[in-house]
Amino acid sequence: MCKNPQVDIDGPAVAELVADVAAAVSRRIAVVSEDVYEVVLREIPELRDDKPVLALLSSSVHSNVGTCLQILQHQIELSAVYAPAASLEYARRRAQRGTPLTALLRAYRLGHTCFSDWLLVELARQANDAGMITAATLSMSKIVAGYVDQTSEEIVAAYTHERERWLRNRSAARAARIRDLLSGERVNVSATEATLGYRLRQYHVGLVCWAGDAAAAVDNITRLEHAISHVAGKTACSDPVFLPRDASSAWAWLPLGIRDTFDAAGARMAGADGDIHFAFGDAVKGVTGFRLTHRQAIAAQAVALAAGSPPPRVVTFSEVAPVAMMLGSADLLRAWVLATLGGLATDDEHHARLRDTLLVFLQSGGSYKATAEQMVLHKNTVQYRIRRAEESLGRPAAENRHDVELALQASRWLGSAVLQPTRERSAAPTGVR
Repeated sequence: MCKNPQVDIDGPAVAELVADVAAAVSRRIAVVSEDVYEVVLREIPELRDDKPVLALLSSSVHSNVGTCLQILQHQIELSAVYAPAASLEYARRRAQRGTPLTALLRAYRLGHTCFSDWLLVELARQANDAGMITAATLSMSKIVAGYVDQTSEEIVAAYTHERERWLRNRSAARAARIRDLLSGERVNVSATEATLGYRLRQYHVGLVCWAGDAAAAVDNITRLEHAISHVAGKTACSDPVFLPRDASSAWAWLPLGIRDTFDAAGARMAGADGDIHFAFGDAVKGVTGFRLTHRQAIAAQAVALAAGSPPPRVVTFSEVAPVAMMLGSADLLRAWVLATLGGLATDDEHHARLRDTLLVFLQSGGSYKATAEQMVLHKNTVQYRIRRAEESLGRPAAENRHDVELALQASRWLGSAVLQPTRERSAAPTGVR
């Protein structure tokens, strides 16, 4: 950046003003980071399509904003600063998933602009001398641009190295065949079967397998492959197709042959590590079925992830199909659940018991006896809970029964994401749970 010889941007007064601006913005770092994050996601669609890594993007943004503010506030030399670990890891994850490098670099340009806007607005609040404003603006622009430039170089290096490693370590031909299959393009079935070592003209079940957020093991892919092989063995499915997705998740297809049903109970009993999760599609046949069951598994995973932490160990599409199809608009879904369930949508243990009992009651055709047997309760207890549930609903359960049952299923799987906090929780200050 060219330095204006008539403006001293390195003087102590300018440095003090820049530090004061950075300190003020630091007090709103959460809001600033969220603003940058939302701008990046809004402007770059390629970064919105993969929910499991969105949390890492958020951490990357927050780390970059925080680091840059510290540099401005404490006059830290850029030569002593390195890209945040979360930013480097996010670049590696994107390299693993084939996201174009241009998308990552554009994210930094957008973030640079948004972050600079916050600094300039704060500068206008703190100074009214035109010369000082000009000097401080030039000083901050120089520092922020230098940080973004330096960090971008590290990001490019991390992305390039990881991309090369990833491409070397996976079967490019196998992955390309699967991508062609999933794209819906016409494929040579015989050639694809030969490359995959897998018959497409049979029934199969799609599977998504992933390690929990807390897991940072370097051997995650090996663990996932072993977990899927174990599930395949438990369910009598030999030689599944396995495709690593990134360092903590993988896709797979279990071959069923002529069997047109699949029981996920084997997966529930599989001896995989406790932080490994499974999402299954339905058993369907042929090339079209290969695509469909995969999409169903992805949808089932989306429900599991939306349910919060920790997600369920095993989820099947058949269990959550209506909820999966309603997840397109989380805000609309939550509003509908609250409107349908009324007071029964309160997020506490008491109402959770009432919701569970009412759901079983509706699914058993309104039978108190069947509900009591299934839940191992006394019939009188069931009757009491149904009566209390109807009081919370504000109407008989049989009224608008299908909507009530669907809303109960959504609340069962998504929990707090669609429920109404209790008065105590909603009144608590930010950060208090």
